[in-house]
Amino acid sequence: MSEVESATTELKTQYAAQVAADLERNTKEQERIGAEVAALQEQLSALQHDQSLLVNLQRTLGAESLEAGSSEGEGVTAAKPSLPRQASTETKSGRRKKATAAKPKKAAAKTAEPKASAPAAKLPTLVELIHNHLGRQSEPRSSAEISTALAQAHPDRDIKPKVVRTTVEGLVAKGHVQRTKQGSSVFYTAAETPAADNSAEQEPVTA
Repeated sequence: MSEVESATTELKTQYAAQVAADLERNTKEQERIGAEVAALQEQLSALQHDQSLLVNLQRTLGAESLEAGSSEGEGVTAAKPSLPRQASTETKSGRRKKATAAKPKKAAAKTAEPKASAPAAKLPTLVELIHNHLGRQSEPRSSAEISTALAQAHPDRDIKPKVVRTTVEGLVAKGHVQRTKQGSSVFYTAAETPAADNSAEQEPVTA
């Protein structure tokens, strides 16, 4: 009976260790996927914000073009009845002068449109904000400290501590952030990147 009990105990220990390992892998996978979902949600919110700005701007430009076209049409139709019969003797050179005088106004209206249709500046994602913040720190920071600093620096954005922690864990999984544990507390620092990667990131800025 003692050999059977020892074998059963050993088997239970092996199963318990395997279940614990599987549970840990499952938890890490959930954190990784959660971080990616949070980052994608942040990008989607930024794109939706840009879309609403562009739609409103498009509607404004469309209304202005319709008003300009209607005003030109009214001017042409109102001018015809007021012309006396003697105006039919007007020479072609006089008509050309009037046509050339009206062209600069249209050109000025066209040059003003590109300035008004400039797209709104793209908001940085939460991943970029966290990565840039850790890159400027000389000491490790906890997820709570990162969340507080970002909320103070960007009061117009709804930055939640839980989303920040999940996003930082996602960066750790990708190797962009390093995680250290001191007692029961977890701290994060920006991972060192090769010089080639830094030069590649700086190329668009210098251009």
